[in-house]
Amino acid sequence: MKKIKYLAVAAICAVMAACGGRSEQTASYSVIPLPQEVKEGSGEGFHLTASTRIAYPAGNEALKNDAELLAGYLRQMTGHDLKVTDSAPASDVILLRDDLGGANPEGYVLTVGDASIEINGSSAAGTFYGIQTLRKSIPQAAQSNVLFPPVTITDEPRFAYRGAHFDVSRHFFPADSVKSFIDMLALHNINILHWHLTDDQGWRLEIKSRPGLTELGSKRGGTVIGHNSGQYDSIPVEGFYTQDEARDIIKYAADRHITVIPEIDLPGHMLGALKAYPYLGCTGGPYEVWQQWGVSDDVLCAGNDSTYKFIDDVLAEVVDIFPSEYIHVGGDECPKTRWAACPKCQAKIRELGLKADSHGTKEEKLQSHVIHHASDFLASKGRKMIGWDEILEGGLAPGAVVMSWRGEEGGKEAARRGHDVIMTPNSYLYFDYYQTLDRENEPIAIGGYLPVERVYSYEPLPADLTPEEAAHIKGVQANLWTEYIPTFAQAQYMELPRMAALAEVQWSKAPKDYKAFAGRMPQMIAHYDANGYNYARHMFNVAGTLTPDSVSHAIMLELSTVDNAPIYYTLDGSEPTEASMLYEQPVKLDKTSTVKAVTIRKSGRSNVYVDSVSFNLATTHPVKLVNELHPRYKAKGGVTLTDGKFGTSGYGNGDWVGIVGKDLVAEVNLEDDQTVKDVTVRTCVATGDWVFDARRMTVEVSADGKTFTKVASEGYPRMDKGANAIVTHSLAFDPVKARYVRVSLQPENSMPDWHPGKGKPAFIFVDEIEIN
Repeated sequence: MKKIKYLAVAAICAVMAACGGRSEQTASYSVIPLPQEVKEGSGEGFHLTASTRIAYPAGNEALKNDAELLAGYLRQMTGHDLKVTDSAPASDVILLRDDLGGANPEGYVLTVGDASIEINGSSAAGTFYGIQTLRKSIPQAAQSNVLFPPVTITDEPRFAYRGAHFDVSRHFFPADSVKSFIDMLALHNINILHWHLTDDQGWRLEIKSRPGLTELGSKRGGTVIGHNSGQYDSIPVEGFYTQDEARDIIKYAADRHITVIPEIDLPGHMLGALKAYPYLGCTGGPYEVWQQWGVSDDVLCAGNDSTYKFIDDVLAEVVDIFPSEYIHVGGDECPKTRWAACPKCQAKIRELGLKADSHGTKEEKLQSHVIHHASDFLASKGRKMIGWDEILEGGLAPGAVVMSWRGEEGGKEAARRGHDVIMTPNSYLYFDYYQTLDRENEPIAIGGYLPVERVYSYEPLPADLTPEEAAHIKGVQANLWTEYIPTFAQAQYMELPRMAALAEVQWSKAPKDYKAFAGRMPQMIAHYDANGYNYARHMFNVAGTLTPDSVSHAIMLELSTVDNAPIYYTLDGSEPTEASMLYEQPVKLDKTSTVKAVTIRKSGRSNVYVDSVSFNLATTHPVKLVNELHPRYKAKGGVTLTDGKFGTSGYGNGDWVGIVGKDLVAEVNLEDDQTVKDVTVRTCVATGDWVFDARRMTVEVSADGKTFTKVASEGYPRMDKGANAIVTHSLAFDPVKARYVRVSLQPENSMPDWHPGKGKPAFIFVDEIEIN
């Protein structure tokens, strides 16, 4: 036995000696984003060792830069410090070229043989993306040699514009963090950084002609706690980028073939500027850099000539700093309240002869005039304007590019009008949304629910566009707004691994296969680990769905994992172990249950999946909604109210239905005569998001679903302060026979004076109707 063991060790040592004294790992081309074509070659493949050289054509500075970046990537993943040279040896070399040709400048061919690896791009950018594929094919960071199997990879991106947005206004991130964000983009083949530099909560870019923008507008005295709770932390927030720092960041990005597009948001979201120059506002101030989130009524005065001079002065310096073809001017969320009451703005409307019509109000036409002015100024400097989809209102400026964020409709409308479009719908691509329904164990976020799988499922080309219209969809972008993201580690956590799903949407042309994508993620995560990135791990947990069965009046439980790992579960709320029930097929639940499930892999246990169902007379029975729900908060419609599932604290996660401006009226069909004696509903309150409690609840019963009799009603006081809570309302009454039960909830139709939306209707959200 000792002799056999000695021989085995000797054999391993011989292999390591042949490989330069190191172990060897084998590369896998199952990378993210998935290349267009991967053809297996012949031969043994290429052994990367300490003696390998990286070569580029003499005099080609762009490829020299790419070569040096490749050397850094390989040093990180292998420990080898490979020499970069402009004199290529005959073998043991990685050759970089950029003379591939072809219509797509970002295309490349990566060829691995026994003696060399060649990466040839249609440009230096194409070569760079071939480098990314080679880099990501290394399975893990280790002090090791690498065997690259023989292969020919032919690849190019689906979209030319592949963007990621980074908001540094709400919370300031230093230049080193911005560079780290750029490195994340490079790893994911993303070529645009949309840099959101100004907003109500801080102005972050030095403008030399307007020093007050950073002297005053970059500082705020504190930040609201939670979702506009009315309480503040009194911790100062400040910081801005000098023009030299901005230029350094732009160069850092350009070296990685990434273009930085700045956003100066106007004419709304301007409190940072108004703090410094109050004469630019309709009221003259005083103004403060906002410590809360949302949309301020105070915007640039569109009737003030100095406003247009301000816009020109700022954009002139922005154009001087940023070489990008496009400059983003925001154009979103600009309330017209001040303009409607401002004599100067109304005089400007008369001067311009603006009239309300089917394309917008007079004030919306006035916003269009401001945006046209910015667009014309940029055009005079040889640049093009991008704006959020609100720039459609009142008429688009010629040549404007529309960023469609409020769903896809704005993008489709712009494409039909012949304008180029970047698709960035919040329902798929807002990375400040929660990644999981388990919000109790997550850092606070703005709301919503956007798991990796939903990002991956996004198809940017709407099926109802003609081929000519679809040609105007130039790309895809995900957005990260940082109201609730105070640290860069948290920014990474919100981006990763959703950025990997975004990369596939932006780059790959292959049909979608989420399980295959998930199978490639562990190798990508090895690169996250090598870079020290903070990332979320939810996609490897147990996923579960609870679906009402209206025929059997039961709820079907389905559990799954991305890699079909074994799942163990319990139904009594106890902690699952390998001794618990093994999930093999959907489970029928016909009584109140608390489900817990876990998957156990060689790498360890996943987080525990927890959900529950509660049964009452209404559970799984049909529901008719008398008034239309808000289109963004329909969840599963009426069945959401009788699916046995209570919602968590996030109203936008699909567990709640929402309505605004109308009563929520639900008629539950019990499908048989039942004795009914009480009804309970729960509302989700988040006043900072304009979500309030009910003002009145009414219960009516019926035998035929046509004639209803009121059996109980109760009013509730107007809320006198901000809150984030789930509120339970119960009405008990004398027992009565009924087949139909109608529950009506009156929302807050006029928010109180203490609220920023005073006088406007509030949302109401409900998750479940319990009838006993």
